[in-house]
Amino acid sequence: MITLTNGAFRQGPARLKAAATLGLLAFVLAFALAFNQGLIGSFLRPAMSEETLSGWWGRFSVSMVIFLAVSGLGYLVLSLSRRAQLITVWLLLAAGAFGFFLSFELSFEFIGRKLPFLLGTGAFTTLYVSAISISLAFAFALMGATAKLSGIGVVEGVGAFYTSYFRGVPLLVQLFLIYLGLPQIGYVISPVPAAIIALSLVYGAYMTEIFRSGIQSISVGQWEAADALGLQRLLTFRKVILPQAMRVIVPPTGNQFIAMLKDSSLVSVVGVWDIMFIARTQGRSDFKILEMLITASIIYWVMSVMLEFVQQRIENHYAKSLKR
Repeated sequence: MITLTNGAFRQGPARLKAAATLGLLAFVLAFALAFNQGLIGSFLRPAMSEETLSGWWGRFSVSMVIFLAVSGLGYLVLSLSRRAQLITVWLLLAAGAFGFFLSFELSFEFIGRKLPFLLGTGAFTTLYVSAISISLAFAFALMGATAKLSGIGVVEGVGAFYTSYFRGVPLLVQLFLIYLGLPQIGYVISPVPAAIIALSLVYGAYMTEIFRSGIQSISVGQWEAADALGLQRLLTFRKVILPQAMRVIVPPTGNQFIAMLKDSSLVSVVGVWDIMFIARTQGRSDFKILEMLITASIIYWVMSVMLEFVQQRIENHYAKSLKR
C-alpha cells in the first residue's frame, strides 16, 4: 500500500506531475461538458468569432485555457502547508460554485427584496423545527438504545420494532401519515407539530443504532468496576458509561442533525413556512423560482457549515480525555 504524506507532492517533479494530472482532469471535464458554451467561454469572445467559439476549436481552446489555469494554480497550491492547501482549495471551490450560480443571470434585486423574508421567517422556522426535533430524537434514541440493550425480550421487541419501522418507511410517507392520518382518529394536528413528530421519530430511530453502538463500545469492565464500587446501574450509566460513549456518539449524531436540517425541507409539503416553502411560493408567484432555489441552497449550505463548526467543537470537548 502506498501512503501519501503532505510533503509527497511538494518536491519538484512530483509536484509538477500532480499539478499536470489535476489540469488534465479539468481539461477532460471542461471538454466533455462543453464549457465554451457557458460563462468561461464568454471570456474568449474578443479573441474569436461566435461561430468559431461554439465549434470544436472553441471547445478545445476553452478546455486548454482551463488546463493551463488549473495546472498552474495546482502547482502553486501544492507548495503550501497542508492547512493552507485545505483552506485555499475550499475557498476556490466555493468561489467556483458561486461563479456557476452567477452564470444563470439572476435578478439580484429580486433576491435582495425576498432575502429578509427567507431569513427572518424561513430560516428561523427551519432552525427551531430542527432543534426541537433533534432534542426529541435524542430522547427517543436513548430510550430505544436502552430498550435494545435491556436484555428483556418484551422491551427489546419494542425497541426493535421502533427502529425497523421508522427506518424502513420514508420520512415523507411518515409525515403524511401523521398529518393526514391522525385527524382520521380524532386528533387534528397543525403542520409544525406534525413535522416535529415525524422528524423526531424517524431520526430517533436512526440515532438509536448510533447510541447502541456507542454504549456497546465501552468495555464490560467499566460496568464491573462501578458495581464493585457499589454504584447503582442508572448512576453508572449516567456518570461513567454515557460520558465515555459520547466520543463515539457525537460525530454521527452531528451528521444526523445536519441531514435533518436538509430533510426538514420536506415539511414544506404540509404547509410549514420553512426556507423551502417560502422559496417555492415566492419564486413561483414572480416567475423567479431559480433565484429563490439558489438562495435557499446557499442558506442551507451556510447553516450546515455553522453546524459542522459546532460539531467539531463538541467532538474536541469529548476527545480531551484521549489527549491526556
